[in-house]
Amino acid sequence: MNDKGCIARRPSSRDLRRAQRAAPLPDHLRPVRPGMSGGRYRPLSETDIAAIHATALRLLSEVGFADAPDTGVELLTRAGCTLNDRGRLLFPQSLVEDTLAKAARRFPLFAQDPRHDLEPWGTRTYFGTAGAAVNMVDVHNAYRGSTIQDLYDIGRIVDLMDHIHFFQRAVVPRDIPDPYEMDFNTCYAAVSSTTKHVGSSWVQPEHLAASFQMLHSIAGGEDKWRERPFVSQSNCFVVPPMKFATDACRCLELAVAGGMPVLLLSAGQAGATAPAALAGALAQEVAEVLAGLVYVNAIKPGHPAIFGTWCFVSDLRTGAMSGGSPEQALLSSASAQMAQFYDLTGGTASGMTDAKVPDAQSGAEKGLNHALVGNSGANLIYESAGMHASLLGFSLESLIIDNDIIGSAQRTIKGIEVSEERLSFDVIKDVCLNGPGHFLGSDQTLQLMQTEYLYPAVGDRKSPNEWLEQGGLDVTQRAHRKVEEILTSHFPSHIAGAVDAEIRSKFPVKLPRDSMLPGRKA
Repeated sequence: MNDKGCIARRPSSRDLRRAQRAAPLPDHLRPVRPGMSGGRYRPLSETDIAAIHATALRLLSEVGFADAPDTGVELLTRAGCTLNDRGRLLFPQSLVEDTLAKAARRFPLFAQDPRHDLEPWGTRTYFGTAGAAVNMVDVHNAYRGSTIQDLYDIGRIVDLMDHIHFFQRAVVPRDIPDPYEMDFNTCYAAVSSTTKHVGSSWVQPEHLAASFQMLHSIAGGEDKWRERPFVSQSNCFVVPPMKFATDACRCLELAVAGGMPVLLLSAGQAGATAPAALAGALAQEVAEVLAGLVYVNAIKPGHPAIFGTWCFVSDLRTGAMSGGSPEQALLSSASAQMAQFYDLTGGTASGMTDAKVPDAQSGAEKGLNHALVGNSGANLIYESAGMHASLLGFSLESLIIDNDIIGSAQRTIKGIEVSEERLSFDVIKDVCLNGPGHFLGSDQTLQLMQTEYLYPAVGDRKSPNEWLEQGGLDVTQRAHRKVEEILTSHFPSHIAGAVDAEIRSKFPVKLPRDSMLPGRKA
């Protein structure tokens, strides 16, 4: 009897199966997990890879880089570069090869919670956010300027997403106009919102120096920070085609000195700041990132650096970026192959839909790109969740939806396990000769229903009638409910209150403390 005097209904077998699926699994039994190995999709042949590498070496030795800062000229000429009469630094092939021989390999990216540490090498694949969107897209498809609160809220959601493995700054806090305060608060909001590995960027080294003080406090001292640096620097050290960005180079030098892993990010756009020919665009970006690798190793040999070929694409009818294009999937997948050729940790981009809102176009573009780039074995896949309008807009609802899409892509990365047991001869024989003629209730089905099959969090698989009975919500509406649930219940507290208070006493923190505590409404 229940509390109303009615006879309680015995749970049906469907209810029991649903309850079984809802129970959390240990990590080793989950159908997908962070860092699974891809590498099945390879758009480049071995001959193609060798040709791109050879062209990159020629570009570095014959064309070289312009606009190096004075410190860079000193570092790189001492390492073996030469400065020609046009003021361009030339990189001899032998210098590049020596750098590749001593470059850092198989370095982890740490998180504040060791459960979320990443091991991004070989063909192990992780998905995360990134970008500098200047707008938020609300559930009604309206665009508005992004804020520091939005950045913090994005991180809080990422903190709970199984298939989003790291959090790099995704939006620009437009409510903080001062560049120093913007850089500092971006890093503060990110590390406060999640215990996963964080990526951030700085426009001046002085801004990074202040952030280092904060990170040392959170880590428990500079020595603890250097043991487990849980933030990496996203550094656009190059202005394509093949020019150094002075302030970014100065930030790069400080990051290396401070023990912070760096993402060497070249973001040429095919048809605009890189050749329209996809092979040429890739060769240019490989050359640019190799130059960055020489720069890092001239400062400190073996410092952790991510090979960040972010080859973007133009719609050649307009010149605008096209982040959701099939060409984007090809270039990002080929970028992964080049990083594997050098045996370096590679970072690239996927999921930057051209769609302005979470719609069918968005799902199609993200699904195609994630499946191909994930199966290429790219180590770190940035921009993978929440992005719209080719990096101009960010949607919290898409963050939830994209978690499902990334999970599905990961399931294809895992592939099909073939073994004597999984070939199921005895199971088929028993069902056909002794059983009911189907496999729904077999021991193998019950055993594998959670470990072999992945179920969406907001994707709908109900019958039409059941879907209508439960409100007939589309995926964006279901995702919005999940956003509201997280933002009214999940308030990370991994940074001690006393440490946070000390940071606030020393630095211009703009995120209100009460917005980080329970009781705030979404």
